[in-house]
Amino acid sequence: MTDRFQAITRVGPVDDLQGDVYPLAGSTHVWFDHVQRRTGDGNAKLMRADALAEADRMRLAGLRDDLCGLTLDQPRIMGIVNVTPDSFSDGGDRMAVGDALAAVRGMADADVLDIGGESTRPGADFVPDDVEISRVVPVIAAIREAGIATPISIDTRKAAVAAAALEAGADIVNDVSALAFDAAMAGLVAERDVPICLMHTQGDPATMQHGPRYDDVVTEVFYQLAERIDVACAAGIRRGRIIADPGIGFGKTLQHNVTLLHELALYHDLGVPLLLGASRKRTIGTIGNAPKAKDRMPGSLAVALHGAALGAQILRVHDVRETRQALNLHLALSRGMWDDT
Repeated sequence: MTDRFQAITRVGPVDDLQGDVYPLAGSTHVWFDHVQRRTGDGNAKLMRADALAEADRMRLAGLRDDLCGLTLDQPRIMGIVNVTPDSFSDGGDRMAVGDALAAVRGMADADVLDIGGESTRPGADFVPDDVEISRVVPVIAAIREAGIATPISIDTRKAAVAAAALEAGADIVNDVSALAFDAAMAGLVAERDVPICLMHTQGDPATMQHGPRYDDVVTEVFYQLAERIDVACAAGIRRGRIIADPGIGFGKTLQHNVTLLHELALYHDLGVPLLLGASRKRTIGTIGNAPKAKDRMPGSLAVALHGAALGAQILRVHDVRETRQALNLHLALSRGMWDDT
């Protein structure tokens, strides 16, 4: 195992910094001057960031490639649009194209729209390709026909669904299996040269919450994501097109999830943008005493702002307007200014 470097993050206006300090992944509001070096034998040592090899330091500090024209020097909001009868939070709410389009119109503050036609909640059943396509393609087409130009992510693990969605106007593939479910997905993404989000999961939706176990969840998730990134690159997908997601709630216990959120900054050492998708999930409900998913917006905001403070570039959320308001305040207070240009 190679050494890993976790930035010791600080929040503040990056432009005002002096000395040997560095923006975290090009951020305008998160910086670091020390890192924790983690060796393969489990030891950790605090060291100054300027003592890192140039390649290691730039992997942590370098600005990530734009996402569909969006700069990633600040967090971007991905609005969730589930076109499913059984998603854990909003299943059945947007099965009709008109209802889905109305939901999209209510997400004007979103930087990206994530359209999904198969629930991957714990215990969810498999959805055939043709059914999933029949759910998502009319919605994507309707969004584009309405003149809405917001980048669209297709949330699917199936190449046939991704291909149909891209033809209908989608721009990004969000694969919860990290290219492991469908052997054709990597080739499709490489051929189309579109961004892909690779998410960590243990098991499949039907079984992933049946006693998930890790010796060290942070380390194992890191190296499994690194391995999937290597698989993607070997298939011809450009590294600048890859996004990583540690997969909160996917084959993890509550403690696993809390640990991953606490150690989120480590995943910048993968050298790719980070997506955080914790909105309304069970961990928030358990800690926040909110059994019903739709009552978890306040806790979801808390986790989103925690992710922003640790440099997450993409926040995948249900409550777009509320997240935008909270994020605007977080950024203004972190920078000590408000840039309304």
